[in-house]
Amino acid sequence: MQKKGLGKGLGALIPGVEPSADSHGLKVEIDRIAPNPLQPRRSFDEAKIDELTASVRDQGVIQPILVRRVGEGYELIAGERRLRAARKAGLTDVPVVVREAGNSESLELALIENLQREDLNPMEEASAYQRLQEEFDLTQEEIAQKVGRSRPAVANSVRLLLLPKEAQQMVVAGKLPAGHARALLGLEGEAMILAAAREVVAKGLSTRETERLVARLKAGRKRRKTVPISDPDLRSLIERLQRSLGTKVRLLHRSGSGRGKLEIEYYSLADLERLTRIMERTTS
Repeated sequence: MQKKGLGKGLGALIPGVEPSADSHGLKVEIDRIAPNPLQPRRSFDEAKIDELTASVRDQGVIQPILVRRVGEGYELIAGERRLRAARKAGLTDVPVVVREAGNSESLELALIENLQREDLNPMEEASAYQRLQEEFDLTQEEIAQKVGRSRPAVANSVRLLLLPKEAQQMVVAGKLPAGHARALLGLEGEAMILAAAREVVAKGLSTRETERLVARLKAGRKRRKTVPISDPDLRSLIERLQRSLGTKVRLLHRSGSGRGKLEIEYYSLADLERLTRIMERTTS
């Protein structure tokens, strides 16, 4: 599968279509374009929309909006900011590129466009990856290939959904950086995570200081010893499992007993069902 380049505009998403060209010469009435129900972005900066509106009034919509046919009309795939600005500017129609796309590809393209422009906050990005996993049964490795990210980057993003809702809201508001939030996931229990999150925000702790805070809070607890990852056979086994399951896998070993546990992470009940289906297919 050919990767779609990030940061290269519409032409990178749709081969043969350049950002400034309307390859079909097609304009569509704005009222015939329905919003994208799969849009990964939940919030829009109205000040930036206003800036774009001023540009649209002056120059029009230069880059076509990506749509798909639905019934007698069209449904937006990518370009919601341009569409909103066109409406505010009083335009009655906009240039479009029509693409045949299913739900999975529509979400994928909307996600890629937002990632290109860094328009998604960390929680929106995590939710979009989770939807690709759960609704379209994609592994994290498949998602990474589609959106031009590494598999660990996708996995780390999805892990943010394990945060308590209050902590997630801190991330959305920009008060708690994603790196700090991931460090807090090393703590056990919602109350401890929230207490630490509030301290990080109140004191403006750095990532390193947050990690030290987590280490202090965990001090005194019984620690489980893991089998050294330096063992090439073990490392290969864990990597194969993570690729197959599309999630984080950890091997725990009880020192001196020769016994251990295999831990497989899941991020929601739907994700657990997805993992169950994979394991059932493997054993059947």
